[in-house]
Amino acid sequence: MAKPGRPGAGGKGKKGATKGSGGQGRKKLEGRGPTPKAEDRVYHKAHKRRELAERSAAKRPQQRSSAPRRRPNDDNEYVTGRNSVLEALRTRIPAAALYVAQRVEMDDRVKEMLALARKRELAVLEVTRPELDRMAGFDGVHQGVALKVPPYEYAHPQDLLEQTLEQGSTPLFVALDGITDPRNLGAIIRSTAAFGGQGVIIPQRRSAGVNSAAWKTSAGAAARVPVAMASNLTSTLKELKKQGVFVLGLDGGGDVQMPAVELSDRPLVLVIGSEGDGLSRLVAETCDQIVSIPISDAAESLNAGIAASVALYQVATLRAAQG
Repeated sequence: MAKPGRPGAGGKGKKGATKGSGGQGRKKLEGRGPTPKAEDRVYHKAHKRRELAERSAAKRPQQRSSAPRRRPNDDNEYVTGRNSVLEALRTRIPAAALYVAQRVEMDDRVKEMLALARKRELAVLEVTRPELDRMAGFDGVHQGVALKVPPYEYAHPQDLLEQTLEQGSTPLFVALDGITDPRNLGAIIRSTAAFGGQGVIIPQRRSAGVNSAAWKTSAGAAARVPVAMASNLTSTLKELKKQGVFVLGLDGGGDVQMPAVELSDRPLVLVIGSEGDGLSRLVAETCDQIVSIPISDAAESLNAGIAASVALYQVATLRAAQG
């Protein structure tokens, strides 16, 4: 006679998953993942509402920020050289401290620097010449003085135009396409100031920024001539064209020589390309006219800073003759 089994231990039954156990249901749901959001389902009303909102946002003009633009990861810069430092202090650009070499020669410029620094309550620090050498960089000349300034605050191109028109002046800007040497940038800023230009426009990429080398070469003009940064140079030039600014590209292969330009009395932006590559294709296609500077066959091309100076001088001369 068989012994009775323990209650619940054994008994007949089916092997494996049974209906109601959840086994079969889990197998059916494997791999489906979480339920998509409503706006991610193409047939849902929420998805159509999101598409409509994105299309509307794309049609709206890009709102420019009133906050100053800065290049990412910029550190403090040092303006060096007596003329550059004095000009920066005279024009009251933001500064953190004035550094003076030990036993510096006290000429009139240094005396005025110290007076201006005291008036602005700037820290005046006496440092060794090796320390000033470090601030000035490998090829910098400090002449015993350096001014610590925060990262340069770039204007917006549209602000340049509005401010110039508010002042009752005929706009004359210089836009740079592929100028990567900050000394060229500084020289162009200086020439822009010398020949009555109201601003310089640089692209956010593939361009030198206003650093200590540009400050030095500008001989203080960077404190008077604003530099604007364009997120996209081609788009910025197109926008200026819509507002009546004539875009004049400077290139060795131009159809018209610079002295023959008869449009100098109207709002102008001169576009300067790099010495090696010239104007980029998209920028050249955006220009209303491409002009060249006549030079001797002994030279293949002009330095970008020199080319800008010649073009600005020609425009200034024509404007003076016409007005």
